[in-house]
Amino acid sequence: MIQAQEINWVTFEEAVELNKTKPKKLLIDLYTDWCGWCKKMDRDTYADSSIVAIINDKYYAVKFNAEQRDPVTFQGYTFKFMASGSRGVHELAAALANNKLSYPTTVFLDEEVRIIQPLPGYMGPADMLPILKYIGEDHFKKTAWEDYLEAYSKAQ
Repeated sequence: MIQAQEINWVTFEEAVELNKTKPKKLLIDLYTDWCGWCKKMDRDTYADSSIVAIINDKYYAVKFNAEQRDPVTFQGYTFKFMASGSRGVHELAAALANNKLSYPTTVFLDEEVRIIQPLPGYMGPADMLPILKYIGEDHFKKTAWEDYLEAYSKAQ
């Protein structure tokens, strides 16, 4: 079997629909078109074969432009773009990041589409891989991050 060489990105709405029939966690990449670190994360992290494999296996991956103009309806509420000066922000991006907007931000949602954790900032493949396993394999439900990371580091 040939492994996918890239992440199967879907829209937020598609991820929510897919999750109804086959529950998985959601990984949401909040980005903007002008964000240099977002582009670096696309090139380095999201192109890494180990990262691609675990994301495609454990998550529905959503690339969400935090400045997109299209409304998104979720759980009976329509999230819209809010203009602010020459830019603005999409209400869904703000909600997912707990109103602490920085780019990129990687947001993890559980199978019930509830926020597990938003993680702001660039992460290279070596930083991202243990996080993807920690959340994707449900270690976060029973093990503190520091304990998991120590055990993970020893196993490498």
